[in-house]
Amino acid sequence: MRRALAIDEASFGPNHPDVARDLSNLGALLQETNRPTEAESLKRRALAIDEANFGPDHPHVARTLSNLAQLLQKTNRLAEAEPLMRRAISILEISVGPDHPNVAVCLSNLAALLRDTNRLAEAEPLARRALVIVEANFGPNHPNVAIRLGNLAGLLKDTNRLTEAEPLMRRALDICEASLGPDHPYVATSLNNLAQLLKATSRLVEAEPMFRRALAIAEASFGRDHPTVARDLNNLAVLLLDTNRLAEAEPLMRRALAIDEASFGLDHPNVASHLNTLATLLQITNRLSESEPLMRRALAIDEASLGPDHPDVAIRLNNLAQSLQSTNRVFEAEPLMRRALAIDEASLGPNHPRVGIDLNNLASLLQVTNRLEEAEPLLRRTVTIFLTFERATGHAHPTRTTFIANYVGLLSALGRDAVAIDTAIADARREAGLG
Repeated sequence: MRRALAIDEASFGPNHPDVARDLSNLGALLQETNRPTEAESLKRRALAIDEANFGPDHPHVARTLSNLAQLLQKTNRLAEAEPLMRRAISILEISVGPDHPNVAVCLSNLAALLRDTNRLAEAEPLARRALVIVEANFGPNHPNVAIRLGNLAGLLKDTNRLTEAEPLMRRALDICEASLGPDHPYVATSLNNLAQLLKATSRLVEAEPMFRRALAIAEASFGRDHPTVARDLNNLAVLLLDTNRLAEAEPLMRRALAIDEASFGLDHPNVASHLNTLATLLQITNRLSESEPLMRRALAIDEASLGPDHPDVAIRLNNLAQSLQSTNRVFEAEPLMRRALAIDEASLGPNHPRVGIDLNNLASLLQVTNRLEEAEPLLRRTVTIFLTFERATGHAHPTRTTFIANYVGLLSALGRDAVAIDTAIADARREAGLG
């Protein structure tokens, strides 16, 4: 890619559209291999070239805007990414029409960003419109339709509408199998999506053969050492972990980790994810001296790769804090939990479910250290967040009942009687707008 870029710059000059294309391609590779700073400079240069050559409202400009926006989204600069995505949509709607397939791609990208920032009610109509566009352009049984079905189903899953999501996922799988054959990588993606839903609804026996089939497809399609194989190994290993088959899960986790270390290097976010999963297993099997260094390494990788304020960093902080708490180092754990909470509030907004989980974790630690009065407003806010989620989406979050039970238990420990507890829950419902 660098050679192609050098040839085109020498042949056509540094500001030719072909140079912009080469810059975009190289930028995509650098992004994939965890070099976002280098990638961004190339993508911004490609955008400047396209704007100079074609004007600010050309479809080529929309493409380079979209590419840059996706990198910004990946590096947690969502406020910078969103206007670029919206500008790309506006350009395409005017230049190629509102029902063009490229519009559907950009709508899907924006919906994914809105999903990341917990604006699910805004994301859903975009995902549905993208699906309508590709169905109209390609027919109901095209692989592009399967992709949009998967995106919409994921959004429905996030809002706990699992019974609505499942038929979309099954339809996406059927489309891919019929149009591409039973052993295509898109089939593996659809199998993984459906298996994750089945797992979320405790149908682990149904999910496991889908995870295994997805893994077999990936190995046959890409070879045994491809990052997609690592993803599928991890999915299967987590199911085995959930079903207490730890001896089966561990070698899969270690193999997934080795693949991504070889593919991306030791400091890639994918490696951090695998380290975290393996550390969880080690913690469960009481190998705490082995698990903690992995958690700390995962945290260091994500801080270096994604920045200190990325939501993935908050996940790593919470996991390490939970480990510290389990080994009675609660005063080391507390600042990590508070930092994770601050990151998620800033990145995702104060009413995101992840913030509710952070609050619940911190409240649990405060209870362990007998600071019940400090814990109460945190758990009350947790309950309000999940009730607000219910009002906004029309569906209860899967963890809502657990967190309400935690709050009731805390109020009881504080000596509140049944009337006072009922009043507190009613107050939280009113605060969430549920009456």
